[in-house]
Amino acid sequence: MRAWASFLLVVLAAALVGVDRYLVPLTPLRAAGSVVYGTAERALGSVALLWTGTGRVDALERENARLRTAVLTAPASAGTSARGVPAHVVGFGQGQSVTIDAGAAGGVARDVTVVNADGLVGKVTWAGPSSATVGLITDPDSSVGARVAGSGELGLVSGVPGQGLLRLRLFSPDAPVKAGDRVVTLGSEGGRPYRPGVLIGSVVRVSADPAGAVLEAVVRPAARVSALDLVTVVG
Repeated sequence: MRAWASFLLVVLAAALVGVDRYLVPLTPLRAAGSVVYGTAERALGSVALLWTGTGRVDALERENARLRTAVLTAPASAGTSARGVPAHVVGFGQGQSVTIDAGAAGGVARDVTVVNADGLVGKVTWAGPSSATVGLITDPDSSVGARVAGSGELGLVSGVPGQGLLRLRLFSPDAPVKAGDRVVTLGSEGGRPYRPGVLIGSVVRVSADPAGAVLEAVVRPAARVSALDLVTVVG
């Protein structure tokens, strides 16, 4: 049956070519066929491109999330495992928080670290089935245990209201902290909500009392929380 159908199609095509060349031009018919075929071809090509492109983007995002998790949480990798769930910021919540398009169905849980390619973003404060809320480190009500890289000095980081900056309150008034020092997370028990060694930001200035004792430092976040897109939830 297929052989007969193929034979008939060949005969019909040959007949149309003969009519077009020797009897009556079939330009309109040929043009219409070209439009139909071309449109279908472009549509199929677009679908294929969209399909393969989306697959590649998803694969790249997963790989980026894995690499970001490995790099930003390297100190936490000894003895504990960390997996990254990629997500996009899709909205702003109440206060200093954002909504991401990944939730419990994708492996996102409450009280876990959220990072982007630059550093610490915050922590998950609520997780629904398909979305979650991330509390940002710039929230004045947040409190993140921190360590000054190099000197190892400890302190607490919280947001500065309305400035997009962070305030580092140091435990020691004699802490040798200066502008340019990098500040990383101290880490929490079990790595939740904050894993250790994740970059928070860099010191931009230090406040001291008249005797020279350091009271606090102002830190610029490594992550631009006002321009977030792709983030990774580290669980």
